[in-house]
Amino acid sequence: MSSNSSSSVPGGMTTVGAKMLVALTGMALILFVIAHMLGNLQIFLPGEELNQYAHKLKSMGPLLWIARIGLLSVFVCHVGLTIALTRRNAKARGDLSSNEIQIRATGERYVNGYTYETATTASRFMIHTGIMILLFVIYHVLHFTISPEHIPTQGEDLVDVKTMVIQGFSNTVVAAVYIIAQLALAAHIYHGTSSAMQTLGLRINSTKSGISKAGLLLAVVIATGNISIPVCVLADIIS
Repeated sequence: MSSNSSSSVPGGMTTVGAKMLVALTGMALILFVIAHMLGNLQIFLPGEELNQYAHKLKSMGPLLWIARIGLLSVFVCHVGLTIALTRRNAKARGDLSSNEIQIRATGERYVNGYTYETATTASRFMIHTGIMILLFVIYHVLHFTISPEHIPTQGEDLVDVKTMVIQGFSNTVVAAVYIIAQLALAAHIYHGTSSAMQTLGLRINSTKSGISKAGLLLAVVIATGNISIPVCVLADIIS
């Protein structure tokens, strides 16, 4: 309804404007995920390709920190606006009964006779997978960046990233957490791609099928690429 489109989220931004920013920041984060995956997949290359890649990034100095701060800003904007929109939508529905709260907490958005006819499981659990990804990012940064148990080095006190990754994923629990998080990320990307395209006005009847298939393919490629690393470490294919 038009009233929903004109309502605002914290900061005075309209709902339409907030949705546009969520879409744009979401696409930016997908591009980062792809670049991050391609960088990490260098662990399969012979020699020290992954370490050389990591060292080149670190040699960027202040530029690397500018990129990190920019990425963090995009991530915070995406998460913050999504939470604001979710709260606005919940408030617009009015007070919920305990039964409705329980149903919505498990992914069911509609009650009182309404059921999902075209919605995918991924779309119904976007907020859930989003929270999982947020928690994983915090864990991932703490585990591999800020406070790893042991930081292997190689000449000139440079971090041996390849060894650090192998040591990390040699732990079955760590590998399992990573794999589960990648499955949540894949589900989020699958629906998020279609949702972003629709918000940007690119998902219409003639493009709907192609965008859905492209979103699914993208999600599968990213999940397969990321999950292949811990799986191959556990299988001693990477050592």
